[in-house]
Amino acid sequence: MTRTEVVRRASAADLDALSVLVAEALSVGAVGGWLVPDAADRPLVLRGYARLLMSWGLEHGQVDTTGDRSAVAVWLRRPEVPVPAAAWMYDLHQALGPHASRLALWHAYLDAVVPHVPHAYLAHLAARPGRDDTVRALLAARHRVFDAEGLPAYAEVSGGRPRESLLAALGYEPRSPILLEPDGPALWRMWRPGPGSGRSCGGLPPRARLRRGVTPLRGRLVPAPPRSP
Repeated sequence: MTRTEVVRRASAADLDALSVLVAEALSVGAVGGWLVPDAADRPLVLRGYARLLMSWGLEHGQVDTTGDRSAVAVWLRRPEVPVPAAAWMYDLHQALGPHASRLALWHAYLDAVVPHVPHAYLAHLAARPGRDDTVRALLAARHRVFDAEGLPAYAEVSGGRPRESLLAALGYEPRSPILLEPDGPALWRMWRPGPGSGRSCGGLPPRARLRRGVTPLRGRLVPAPPRSP
């Protein structure tokens, strides 16, 4: 591992740089286009969203990055199914105004299909192009911690070939997808079993389809209760 790939916990000093990294990664993907259909509005809206996401991750979760800030992973521990997060929805609407509705709907739907067992949730992963080795180092460091605790991990990945994704190469197994509608991409639910748990799916609900009538009742960035020392 090179010096720039040394994994460290991010701090408030990294907020600006990592927010830009997340926004840029979202802007070039199909999910970003679905979240903000207007290309003229997309950069500004996604920058605001990325900054909010990073702020919540720093406060309520674990944000890992590298020495050169070329990759970032936002982790949340979920000891149980998330409860409604009114504060997250309030902050989302305050930050994004009329653009918040699609993002709120997205988060609400993602929370409706989370695993029903304790797990670590990879809420967001972003990296500069060509940094797959850096991403592997970033995730491997956190996986070692989870493996020592016997904790499985969960994530979502877009695209049509989840078994060829970097997450699959790191032990994540694709489950049935979330189908974003109208005209959105598929998000594959990816499950990395804990040590000794075999191929257990972690209580993942069956395939579900995002509909216009779904109400944004909750956000997925929910802080876990304090753990006992």
